[in-house]
Amino acid sequence: MVIVLFLLLGGVLFLVQRNVPYQAQESLLEPYEAVPAAAKPAEQDPECMIIWQDDTNGKNGRELMEAVLGQMKIPYDTCKAGEVKERDLEAFETIVLSVTDYSLLDEGLLQILDRVEKGAGLLVLCPPEKNGSLQAVSEKLGIRQIGNQYHTVSGIHFAENFMLGSQLEDFVITDPYESSLQVILEPECEILVQSDDDRAVPLIWRTKLGEGTVVFDNLGFLEKAYRGFYAASYSLLQEVCVYPVINGSVFYIDDFPSPVPGGDSEYIQRDYGMNISDFYTQIWWRDVYNLAEQYGIRYTGLVIEQYSDQVEPPFTANEDIQRYRYFGNMLLDQGGEIGYHGYNHMPLCLMGFDYKGEYDAYRLWESYEDMTAALTELRRFCETLYPNEKLQVYVPPSNILSREGREALKESTDICAIASIYLSDDDGVAYDQEFEVGEDGIIETPRVISGYILDDYMRLAAFSELNFHYVNSHFQHPDDTLDKDRGAALGWEEMFGRLSDYAKWLFEAAPDIRSLTGTEMAAAVQIYDDLQVQRERTETGIRLKLGGFQEEAWLMVRVNEGTIGKVTGARPQKLLDDLYLLQATDSEINIEIS
Repeated sequence: MVIVLFLLLGGVLFLVQRNVPYQAQESLLEPYEAVPAAAKPAEQDPECMIIWQDDTNGKNGRELMEAVLGQMKIPYDTCKAGEVKERDLEAFETIVLSVTDYSLLDEGLLQILDRVEKGAGLLVLCPPEKNGSLQAVSEKLGIRQIGNQYHTVSGIHFAENFMLGSQLEDFVITDPYESSLQVILEPECEILVQSDDDRAVPLIWRTKLGEGTVVFDNLGFLEKAYRGFYAASYSLLQEVCVYPVINGSVFYIDDFPSPVPGGDSEYIQRDYGMNISDFYTQIWWRDVYNLAEQYGIRYTGLVIEQYSDQVEPPFTANEDIQRYRYFGNMLLDQGGEIGYHGYNHMPLCLMGFDYKGEYDAYRLWESYEDMTAALTELRRFCETLYPNEKLQVYVPPSNILSREGREALKESTDICAIASIYLSDDDGVAYDQEFEVGEDGIIETPRVISGYILDDYMRLAAFSELNFHYVNSHFQHPDDTLDKDRGAALGWEEMFGRLSDYAKWLFEAAPDIRSLTGTEMAAAVQIYDDLQVQRERTETGIRLKLGGFQEEAWLMVRVNEGTIGKVTGARPQKLLDDLYLLQATDSEINIEIS
């Protein structure tokens, strides 16, 4: 009887896995044809001056703020520290100071402060050296007293709720060093961020100087993962700051659907007493699927046809498609999307590509034609499995992609987007991206964080990007549950608990962020990248003219003095006391500030 019952249950499961139907979902967004150059507005006069020192910190700060302001669509100019006295600062509404030795500014330092007193905003981007030049102007920067040493910041705490999600947790600095000035501030300073220790060293503060505003970033971390901190700091400088955002949350599952590994796993046997195949179906997918149900996540799964190292034709078809249909149809029925990961897990790189001593197990492709042949088989395989779907997203295996591989993708598939990584790896092999449209028309949609462990650095990077592009972009692998280096020894319950905690934080910090698929994220990035913003002060507020407008756009508005009143051409949504998300419905927007 036991054997008969087992066979019956197995037969039912087999039929269910073969016949899981799905209902095609309507896409929220679709990429469009490129905006003609004539539809974009003329180049604007710069409103910000970046003043920088020709040393490591000064150059890093300049490059960071060029990226931040460029993506906030704020026109800027740059000037070396020693050349400030030769420039007229009256035309600039804001100044960013990426200088560590203020003596290099000479008379230019007084020129900068005079411009601020007349109404400009000044962002001090990094902690300067303690010398006579700093001491002479420290009071104007809100500093009453400077200590003799720099402080090692191991964690940050938000004293004020000026960034999304900042009140939900403190953040850990993973590679602390003596980065921040030890200061006592003037009582009128508004401390926004401080170190999470007994010293409570001020890390970001704001103070008035005459008619202008000074924001001092005492963090000292001039890295891509911290861009959101500097974007938020810059937004504090004027009465109102407006900049475009993407507004999208996307969760990718790499290597899914794919062949399910056979055999047992030490950690799965330890915790569940079942083989890998059963664990994937009964435990892992159940939990990941239910998490999506809870938060409205719409996964983008990336197909691997097989796990061979074959890089020469003929590329045979994988005939074992039962689980592809089962997992893929469930994902699609939940509103998700299927994309490409590869015929196998060999990155699209030809002979001669330099892996720099890493990835010894990977083989290189003999010819461009071999790559296109493998991609053609992958496309045929996916179209057979999911005939009603148009696969438009590609994720490179191990986030590695060559120029020739990119060309092969354009020739052999219908992809509109490549989703690699946002933060570059130390090995220098991975393909890192910005949120933008490439010169070849392919949309770059980088993934920011990954896995189930979600360490302190990833949490901080996710927080930063939520406050910069208003984006979440996460990816996971089913086989993370098998790999000790990716947390498998902790057990699936702990791993899934960490992912669940992150999802809870994200949707509490940004409850109305749009849950998108990979293709929808590509369309959102295209809308964002094409958008240009002209800002014009009016007697009652601010007028915006949007170039490259495509029926919708999203903008962040920070109002530092007053509150938003009547808005035409857009729908505002309050996120924080002084921060609004604006959904543009017209290319011209008028915002009244009361």
